[in-house]
Amino acid sequence: MTTTTETTGTEATLRLLAWLSPAFPTGGFAWSHGIEWAVDHGDIKDGPTLQSWLETLLRHGSARTDAILLRLAHRAANDPPALAALTELAIATAASHERHAESIGQGNAFIRAATSWSPAVLTALQQQAGDIPHPVAVGALAGSKSVAEDLACAAYLQTLASNLISAAVRLVPLGQSAGLAVLAALEPTIAETAALTRSATEHDLGSAAFRSDLAAMHHETQYTRLFRS
Repeated sequence: MTTTTETTGTEATLRLLAWLSPAFPTGGFAWSHGIEWAVDHGDIKDGPTLQSWLETLLRHGSARTDAILLRLAHRAANDPPALAALTELAIATAASHERHAESIGQGNAFIRAATSWSPAVLTALQQQAGDIPHPVAVGALAGSKSVAEDLACAAYLQTLASNLISAAVRLVPLGQSAGLAVLAALEPTIAETAALTRSATEHDLGSAAFRSDLAAMHHETQYTRLFRS
């Protein structure tokens, strides 16, 4: 596997701010990751219950899995066969139809939106593999553009948490201040998950956040829905 020189300074920060910004057209606002069902069934009803739900996702669930996939994609950015194999593995980690659609939908949209950065690695990967999950797309682009792996992982987790908090603010509903308080409280958990996944391999993939996975499955048949997952 080819190694690259990582960038942690202003250029890397600017790229991550662009790629993971709410204004970057990946459609993240349309997905709740099962939170809509969790709110409907009383699992999430205020700031503390939302914080607990997201902490579980970060430590034991799909957010941790995404962090590992992003790191592996970052390392495989200059190894096309390894990146293609990782893409297949990442697709297989989706716990439900909607989780699959959420990751693939955002990943493909991310690739289309990233054309200004000339993402040759993503173009080649999509031609070979077709659909690309979101964490793989972000990790591969960050690796190919020498954005530091640790920085990319932490930023991705922060954005994931922010998107889900935004969904909860609309669904519970919560005030903006309550949502920001949850985001601030999650900073240590985000940092911890980013650090603990640094040495992870594909053998560490897996989720133990069963309630979240069940929420994603039940959402498919929920009577009223504002979000696509």
